[in-house]
Amino acid sequence: MNSRRTAAFVVQRWLATHDFPNEMLPQAGEDRAFVQDLVYTVVRRFRALRSVLGELMKRWPKGELEALVLVGAAQVLYMPDVPDFAAVNETVAAAKMSGRDKRLDRVVNGVLRNLVRRREEFQAKLAAAPLAERESYPNALVRRWTARFGAANAEALAKWHNQPAETWLAYPDRFEKLARGRKVADVAGFADGAFLVQDPATAGAIELLDVKPGLSALDFCAAPGGKTVQIAWRLGGGRLVAQEVNPKRLRRLQTNLARMKLGWVEAVQALPADAGLFDRVLVDAPCSNTGVLRRRPDARWRWDAEHLTQLTGLQAEILESAAAHVAPGGLLVYSTCSNEPEENADQVAKFLAAHPEFSEVARRESLPFETGHDGAFACALRRA
Repeated sequence: MNSRRTAAFVVQRWLATHDFPNEMLPQAGEDRAFVQDLVYTVVRRFRALRSVLGELMKRWPKGELEALVLVGAAQVLYMPDVPDFAAVNETVAAAKMSGRDKRLDRVVNGVLRNLVRRREEFQAKLAAAPLAERESYPNALVRRWTARFGAANAEALAKWHNQPAETWLAYPDRFEKLARGRKVADVAGFADGAFLVQDPATAGAIELLDVKPGLSALDFCAAPGGKTVQIAWRLGGGRLVAQEVNPKRLRRLQTNLARMKLGWVEAVQALPADAGLFDRVLVDAPCSNTGVLRRRPDARWRWDAEHLTQLTGLQAEILESAAAHVAPGGLLVYSTCSNEPEENADQVAKFLAAHPEFSEVARRESLPFETGHDGAFACALRRA
């Protein structure tokens, strides 16, 4: 199938359902990497693309046409490695495959050729636009970053999150960056579980957890299993329970543990009543994902104050439940892949105010414009 048509199909579904685009991408095929890059570029640059295309079309399109012009414009404006003739011709060819509207190809052709002709004009307009429009984010999110980090760092953060994410391989003793274009499955040791795909920013939570052989550990929100594997490597055996309440994510966790040859890890949907206490408990909580917008570009369009309030309420409930499983003298590590204070420092402060039996040991935060890695937060709390 035409790769632009595949990308447009994913974009159309994303626009209609607001589901996760990574779960809609094809799982195989020689052009999978290109399709993913194209879809993620559309999602990242959605606001800016709409701004430009709104000047080229009298009425904003819907359905298949909307997806096709977004896919075409993303190539013209944001994918310099794609020649203009390929961006236009292949997207028009994708439009010709439509079984519903035989005029789609003519509309797509006219819009994209006009965009190519006026590209410098639109690039200049975007360059002069406010940061949120220029870099394609919700206004409220950029305002928060500017207030917290300052204008220069907010811009650096916005630009950083618009770059394609690097792939890092985590081994028991190191992280290695994978060369672009190389497939993870082709790396020696993949089938044997020698490594997993994980950004170095995740190391902070694992280091604070201070796992040692002979201890017991609970990963309270375990899927997809990256941190579970890191814990297992450090334990080397013994008791490690990985809980994941979502059945679909639990299956993914089990699959990943099997590939990593970690069959001794107990993966469960719910802790049994007699689970008891653990020396180490990790809560890698569901969050707004503002630290990993390179990898989850659609998360920026789910961000708003109401969603943040819902998330912080859920995080507090999870943290409260997990704390009950920490043995005296044990460590509870709370972590997120967010850089928002409400989900991190504020959440810890509220928990400590309600639980005098816990005290803070240390915390880590990765800010992408400082570390060059994903955004992340982790805090270690010791139970008396």
